[in-house]
Amino acid sequence: MDHSLKDNRPGKKHQPRGLPVLHEDKDIIVVEKPAGLLTVGTERDKSRTAHYLLNDYVRKGNPKSRNRVYVVHRLDQDTSGILVFAKSEQAKKFLQEHWEQTEKHYLAIVHGQLIPKEGMISSYLVENAAQRVYSAPDATKGKFSQTAYKVLKESKGFSLVDIHLLTGRKHQIRVHFAEKGHPLVGDRKYGNGDHGAKRLALHARSIAFIHPFNGKQMNFDTGVPEDFARLIGKM
Repeated sequence: MDHSLKDNRPGKKHQPRGLPVLHEDKDIIVVEKPAGLLTVGTERDKSRTAHYLLNDYVRKGNPKSRNRVYVVHRLDQDTSGILVFAKSEQAKKFLQEHWEQTEKHYLAIVHGQLIPKEGMISSYLVENAAQRVYSAPDATKGKFSQTAYKVLKESKGFSLVDIHLLTGRKHQIRVHFAEKGHPLVGDRKYGNGDHGAKRLALHARSIAFIHPFNGKQMNFDTGVPEDFARLIGKM
């Protein structure tokens, strides 16, 4: 059975601040992370994170509550979109063990027009000491990474692209398109600066996976974000 975003969505007044809950049951919680919010804490910033906000949410104001959420996967701070958290160690383990079978689609706005309009980018990705990721020619030095893409709309200078993420390496989408000569709009690390862009134009649009306990097919699709739609409108 498919689950639309309307199913099991809590009332707005009960939602964690600035983090819309798309679905919640006793085993999992699915949210839409805004751009700029960390998934998990760092030494410098432990509280302004999706993980912190959801822990606070499931404890319902009781600091002694044993309720907590478990991180299944992550999105970069500058990437918006769907994040799945587990409510138990068992649910987390199941979701992570089946992560390769999880269908993940992203939307990106990139510079230029892609040729071909549909294809696959594959490389071996390496991270250097400066935390910059790049493709290595030697397969023994990097992690195999695959990004399938399809152009949905294009203008003179930009393309809206649907991306099927086949492997989930750090900065994979950003590096693959930058190295192809089509960096993402707003990518200050791998792109052209785009200081006029308010955010990185990368959104985790949809996800499909098997529920860890009831075995049902779970499908979530957020559609096109408002700021993407505005950019596309200008295109």
